[in-house]
Amino acid sequence: MSTKNFSSTKKIVFSGLVIAIYTVIMYFTQGFSFGQYQIRLATSMYSLSAMAPFLIIPLGIANLISNTIMGGMGIYDIVGGCLVGIITSSIVYAIKKLKMNDWFIVIPIILGPGLLVPIWLSFTLNIPYTVLAVSLCIGQIIPAILGVILLKQLKTKLK
Repeated sequence: MSTKNFSSTKKIVFSGLVIAIYTVIMYFTQGFSFGQYQIRLATSMYSLSAMAPFLIIPLGIANLISNTIMGGMGIYDIVGGCLVGIITSSIVYAIKKLKMNDWFIVIPIILGPGLLVPIWLSFTLNIPYTVLAVSLCIGQIIPAILGVILLKQLKTKLK
C-alpha cells in the first residue's frame, strides 16, 4: 500500500479509523490488557507505521484514549502511554526505513512498552521495575508477532 499519494483528508480519515479500531480492540480485550502480563493485542497495530508513517502520532493518541477510558492508572499512564505509542511506532518506521527484515519489528513492539511503561508503573504500584519489565515484555510477545503477521498480510493483500 503506497500512502505517498494519500491526500490530507485520506490520511485524517485513515488515522481516525486506526484510532477507533485500536480503542475498540482495547475495549474488548481489557480483561487481559491491563493485568500482570498486559497482553495488549491492539499494540500489534504499531506495525502499521512501517507502511504508513503518518500513523505514528495517531497510534500514540489511540493509546492515550484507551488509557484514559479504561486504564485507571492516572495521568502518568495516560501521557506515558501516548509517548510509548509514538516512540514504539517511530522505531518500527525506522526499521522499515533501514530496509531491515520485517521480523525485526517484534523488538520495538516488545521492548518499547515492556521497558518504558514500568518506569512510571513501578513507583505508581510500588512494584520493582525489573518485575514489571519482565512481565510486560512477556505480555508483548504475542502482540509483537501478530503485528508482523498483520504487516506481512497487508503487504501481500494490498499490492
